[in-house]
Formats: sequence, C-alpha cells, structure tokens
Amino acid sequence: MLDKALKFLKKIESNGYEAYIVGGFVRDYLLGIESSDIDICTNARPSDIRRIFKDSCMPNEDYGSVVVNTKNLRCEVTTFRKEITYVNNRKPVEYVYIDDLLEDLKRRDFTINTICMNKNGEIIDLLDGQKDLKNLEINTVGSSKFKFTEDSLRILRAIRFATTLNFKLNENVKKAIIETKHLLKNLSYERKKMELDKIFSSIHVKYGVKLLIELGLDEELELYNLKSIRNFNNLIGTWTQLDVSNIYPFTKNEKDMMEDIKEVLELDNLNPLVLYKYGSYVNTIAGDLKGIDRKVIISKYGSLAIKDKSEIKITGNDIMEILNKKPGVYLKNIFSDIERKIILGMLDNDKKVLKEYIINNYK
Repeated sequence: MLDKALKFLKKIESNGYEAYIVGGFVRDYLLGIESSDIDICTNARPSDIRRIFKDSCMPNEDYGSVVVNTKNLRCEVTTFRKEITYVNNRKPVEYVYIDDLLEDLKRRDFTINTICMNKNGEIIDLLDGQKDLKNLEINTVGSSKFKFTEDSLRILRAIRFATTLNFKLNENVKKAIIETKHLLKNLSYERKKMELDKIFSSIHVKYGVKLLIELGLDEELELYNLKSIRNFNNLIGTWTQLDVSNIYPFTKNEKDMMEDIKEVLELDNLNPLVLYKYGSYVNTIAGDLKGIDRKVIISKYGSLAIKDKSEIKITGNDIMEILNKKPGVYLKNIFSDIERKIILGMLDNDKKVLKEYIINNYK
C-alpha cells in the first residue's frame, strides 16, 4: 500500500507539483497500525489532479478534494487551502487555495494528523505531531477552544482518537471541550452517531465512555443512560441499552433488532421457543447483557431440531391430503402445533411421525 501511495506522489510531482501523504495513514504508519485511509495534500488544483488522473471524481461534500481510484488504491487528494469562514460551527463555506504546506497543516484539527510523508518516504513534521505521538497525547493545532468552536465535530473526534489510540487528552483540550460542548447540539445526529459508533466499537470503549461522562458529553449528546450501561460487547447491544432510537438515525432493521433485544431481555434465553423465535444473534446479545455465557446460548441454539418453519418435513398439501380437506385456517393452527412440539422435542421432525400425529389428533 505504501509503495503504491509513494508512486502516486511521484506521478503528481512529475507534473510539476508538490504532494505529500498526510493525516491518518502517516500517523498509523508511525504507530505500527495498518491503514488503507490515504489522504494526499498538494498545491495542484482539483482541475490539475483530474487532468493527471483520468479515473478521478469530485465528492459531493468535500470542498477542494478529488477522489482517485487507481491500481487498487483509493486516494483523496486535497489542494492546500486556507479556510476563512465556517457556518454553524461545522462546515467551511469560504476558503482560498494556497501554495504553502505549513499554512494548510495549520487548518487541521490535531497535531497527530498533521504529520506528512514525501515521495521518498521521509517524514515531514512541521507542527510537532511526533512529539504528541510519543507522549500518547491528543493535542489540537493551535487554540483548542477556537478549533472546537470552528467545527464542533472535532470535540467528538478528540474523544474518538483518544479512545481508539488509547491516548490521553491534553488538559487544554479537556478544558476547551467543557467550554464548547454545548455546540454539539448544532451537530447532526448522523454525524454524532458516526463518531459514537467508532467509540463504542473500540477495544478501549470503557475509557472512551469514561471521557464522555467525565466531560459531561453524555448530557449534551442525550445519552442519559450512558452511566448505567452494563457492557459494551456489541454495538447494537450498546445502542439498545442507550434507548435513543427515537432521536439517533437507525435503519428499520436495526430498530426492529433493538426492539427484539428489549423483549428478549425479559425472557429465558435458553428456552428453545425463545431461541427459535428470536434467533442466535439477538439471544446472545441479550445473554451478554444478563451475564449468560454466549457459548452456552449458541450451543443450545445449534441443538434445535429446526430453526425455521420451512424445515418442517410436511407440507400444507400433505396435511390437506391426510385430512381430505380444502385449504383453511386449520392449516395454520396445525402447523403452529407441530412446530412447537418439534422445537420442544415432543415430536420428531419426520414425515411419517408427523403424518401419524396429524391422523391421531386432527382426523
């Protein structure tokens, strides 16, 4: 991946421009973390990049950026710029292209995201990002309060980077978060959820949650149940406990699953009928929340005679033929009866056995 990215830089520079890998890829490279997130900064204008790379496109929301997909490599190329005006503490609406790398780096959020790499693989660190990497610390570029006021998403990004990298927050960063956290109300729930998903999915989630509570962000984010969360083994399980599906954006499938988990929390997750109705996934999440070993639930689910009605070894036509009857509501009742008895081990799922049962009980 790195070799391809360096060749990408060389191609831009062979056309007479400066270009550097910047941000997450370089940060992760120095930390020994694999990354495929490649951002390029350059003094080439978007039109120049589109001329050099024919397989490029302009993203809808990213200003001054071009996405290039070439040779199994996806690069987001952004022209050096200075942002002049932000709107709603979030989006830059006025900016100018510049030819100065340092000025471009000064507009960025955190020092650890300003470290660059040139076409020869050499590290260029103009804002002491490596110092903060060494100290395992999240620090803003310049005034923290100004950065968070300029773009309130950076507040959650600070928590997210601290969580995923297991870094501490600089004291000035903490102070600025407390002073500007009210601005999170201006941030869309979609953006907030994207960052929270990354925090709740991290192996250091408990540390991230501790920071959210310590800095009072749980109240600002309307996560009023955050202090009482029992465990964070599963992302959908975490959101179920937070009970905010009425304000945060979830798909219909996610909402249905969270409702199922809530229902199953009140039931016996080792009961065959509960396992059959709600499935292994929902029951293991509920089991996690109640302290039931998921291996036991999975094993119990695996031993079910059937896991779906379609597996029953007799059909509606078979039943009509046995009873010499036309279709009717009785078919649903019979299927429900034999389905339940098969699940509970009271009937073998065998066509001959089922036929005999129907003759003895329904003919």
